[in-house]
Amino acid sequence: MVNRKRLDPDDPGKAFGLKLRQARDGHGWTQDELAACMGCSGTHVSAVETGRRPPTPRFARSADRALGAGDKFQRMVQAMSNTALLEGFPEFVRQEIRAAEIRLFELGIVPGLLQTAEYAAAISNGAVRRGAITEQQAEERLALLSERQASLTRTPPPMVYAVLDESCIRRSVGGAAVMKAQLDKLVAFAELPTTVLQVAPFDLGERRAFDLPVTLLTLPDRTQLAYSESAQQGRLERDTHFVQPLVTAYHQMQAEAASQAESVATISKLRKGAL
Repeated sequence: MVNRKRLDPDDPGKAFGLKLRQARDGHGWTQDELAACMGCSGTHVSAVETGRRPPTPRFARSADRALGAGDKFQRMVQAMSNTALLEGFPEFVRQEIRAAEIRLFELGIVPGLLQTAEYAAAISNGAVRRGAITEQQAEERLALLSERQASLTRTPPPMVYAVLDESCIRRSVGGAAVMKAQLDKLVAFAELPTTVLQVAPFDLGERRAFDLPVTLLTLPDRTQLAYSESAQQGRLERDTHFVQPLVTAYHQMQAEAASQAESVATISKLRKGAL
């Protein structure tokens, strides 16, 4: 057996090569045979598979056609070109902008859909200063957030339910002025006819249903999806057996959280410096 180079699946370029190799093996093809179907050389395929040459959008399209992979490899290349976004997040956004209902739970920071431009910029600038993303990636991230927020004004607008852990409104981001404006936006958000805003107070303790952020989407055909993130990856889940318990847990958390009236009163007092 030929001694194959081991590929690191955590490296985006090598992950592409690994998936390409697995798909090629599934067809029982050599590198030269795949190359003939793609209109390139076997050397080129070898270089991409081993991570010595980055895949281009054109190469990815050819691989998808030759291997019957839909747009799998094109999406991988797109994700590689924008490392400011977690894998799985672009697909989530495509579903979010068409959802009839959006249910959010967030810890630590205000959810992106509810952020002011200044609050969002402070979050992105912090990531730039830490070296987590580049300035260009920060700009791309903010542009995408603006598009996502604009989708909330479509006709008809989605119903948006947001439960914020108390840490979201107490953690200062961007300084006093930015936080005051952000809290004002939350109050204005709660006044809309298609929204519900609640705060899950610290004393909810073990009764809080989630320990990590989660977003639940209900599509126009009533299909339900769940999106969650780790530090390295985003995951969009469609399996009803996985999603339905999360929907149930979300409803339980809404029942335990402060009412919208109580939540708005807390945010308003915090805005005025009374807490």
